[in-house]
Amino acid sequence: MIFKVLYQELDTEVPVRERTDSMYLEAETERQVREKLKNAGLNIEYIQVLDEDHLAYEQQSEDFKLEQF
Repeated sequence: MIFKVLYQELDTEVPVRERTDSMYLEAETERQVREKLKNAGLNIEYIQVLDEDHLAYEQQSEDFKLEQF
């Protein structure tokens, strides 16, 4: 499965929409995504599993890149 992770760069800051970034990770479960990112120092706002249609839409963006951790 592919997950979209919405996060803030610094885990000490309050989430602000204008500074929210996103990344895409492949994992079996949300728990695995959290395990991969636990030492990254990110403030994770939301983790969303992408269904087939949503993934196809996201892949059209030039910012789509599957991250490796």
